[in-house]
Amino acid sequence: MATRREHSPGDGESGGVARQLRRFLRSAVDAYRYMRMSVERYVALVLLPGLAFPVIVWVGLILTGPELFVTVPLGLLSLVPPIVAAMYPKIAADRRRREVREQFHLLLTHITVLSTTNIDRVEIFRTLARAEEYGTLAEEMGRVTALVDTWNQSLDDACRRRSKRVSSELLSDFLERLAYTVGAGQALDDFLIDEQESIIQEFVIRYEAALSKLDVMKELYLSMMLSTTFILVFATVLPLLLGTPPTLLMGGVIAMFGVVQLGFLVLIHTTAPSDPVWLETGDEHSPASEVWPAVIAGAVLAVVATVAVAAVGLGYTPLAPDVLPLPVYLAIPTTPMLIPGLAMRREEQQVTDRDREFPAFIRALGSVESVKQTSTANVLESLRQKDFGSLTDNVDNLYKRLRTRIDVKGSWELFAAETGSYLIHKFGDMYVVGRRMGGEPRQLGAIISANINEVLRVREQRQQATRTFIGVIYGITGAALFSAFIGLEIAEQMLSIADGLGGQNSDLVGSLFSTASYNIELMTVLLLFVVLLNAVLSSLMIRVIDRGHFVSALTHFVFLTWTGAIVATGTQTVAGGLLA
Repeated sequence: MATRREHSPGDGESGGVARQLRRFLRSAVDAYRYMRMSVERYVALVLLPGLAFPVIVWVGLILTGPELFVTVPLGLLSLVPPIVAAMYPKIAADRRRREVREQFHLLLTHITVLSTTNIDRVEIFRTLARAEEYGTLAEEMGRVTALVDTWNQSLDDACRRRSKRVSSELLSDFLERLAYTVGAGQALDDFLIDEQESIIQEFVIRYEAALSKLDVMKELYLSMMLSTTFILVFATVLPLLLGTPPTLLMGGVIAMFGVVQLGFLVLIHTTAPSDPVWLETGDEHSPASEVWPAVIAGAVLAVVATVAVAAVGLGYTPLAPDVLPLPVYLAIPTTPMLIPGLAMRREEQQVTDRDREFPAFIRALGSVESVKQTSTANVLESLRQKDFGSLTDNVDNLYKRLRTRIDVKGSWELFAAETGSYLIHKFGDMYVVGRRMGGEPRQLGAIISANINEVLRVREQRQQATRTFIGVIYGITGAALFSAFIGLEIAEQMLSIADGLGGQNSDLVGSLFSTASYNIELMTVLLLFVVLLNAVLSSLMIRVIDRGHFVSALTHFVFLTWTGAIVATGTQTVAGGLLA
């Protein structure tokens, strides 16, 4: 009778790790197929020089024979160039896949809108190839048209050929299905309209998966920051016990603290969905341009507050230098930056409100324009009387510009710039192009509004994730700084004990504590630098998650600085009284 082999949990885990490693190596090797230069050329120009670099370094180290603490770091650093050279094709392929994934739902909506017009289907691909904002997707559309125009291939053959050469499975599957459908004789618009729901659902699934990864990142961030806080507390006390230079130890821990937060900032930027709220044009008509006076005012007041605080702290005023706790001196100069931060948050909220109103507007515009069979300007004459919330004034301005009959495209571009919305810019442009090329208005409005509604739905989930992450950041800020300043108060009490045991017991004190180089004031300043560093990087994390404007991050920067200052002051007051 056959016996069944039992597997321990470790076998399954090791097998899973081995499978993941094999999958990673296969994807790294497969990425060489998608490079823009030949594999032979890349190996000759990049990979071989990268492999030669550590050999040269190690030969030099052997010949010169430096100390071990120099040899080991240099030897390890010499391995970086060959690793980067070997992995760069995979990094580039992953970046292109990410760009495709982030822009694909917009491209599909755009190509669907164009397919409902009267233009030739190859011209659709030419139009998309000229849309530089699609990045990698625009390049692929250009390669499809190049195969048709230069090599006289049919559209289905060109799509099938490119489907085998793209690194993104999402785009490869789409091109393969498109090639089969076009080759079978089905109308392009029918195929794309059928694809709308499945592609949008896939976009939603991927968006929600990215938000789920952010939840995991939040837990990992919490764990890492608690560990770093533990080390930070020890860095305030250990120099008294071990005789280690306190500034050197604290400086190293602060550097580690910054590296951890900076690393999470990069990871969050990579993980969070790339779905910007603002239209970054630099146009003077953008709502963001109205905030620049507030930015200037906030910066000037911050400089004035810094000078005033420095004058009080250095004793150049009638006020006593210790009239306020030292942490409060740090927070006061940052307070004026609330002016631009709150102003930008207000404008950003209005942009979000306009995004919510746009689906109803574009759907109503398409329906009325289809019924009346007249120009967009004539339709807007009646629609501008309706209430579209924050979008009402923008609709009225669009009507006035269209009535001049000078530049329809320019009028819509100014409309998008005035709203400040990336979504309105993209989808409004699709509607204008579709109408200019003969598309049916009601169908265009329905397609565009349905897609925007799905984007807005997942954006609400992103806002929920952002609010959760904000709570984690403020909580860990309070806990970390409370622990750090408790450690500092303990160190101060140890110094007091050492001073009290001086004189005849100096030998005993010297054997217990190393107080010679410990400076409480300097350590306090270093911990306040941690407060400032945490406020900067944490506020940037919040902005990266919600993809808002970075000026609005100043609000969280100020609040986090004040949180740290209040926690530090309260800890010093309460703990100092209890330990005294």
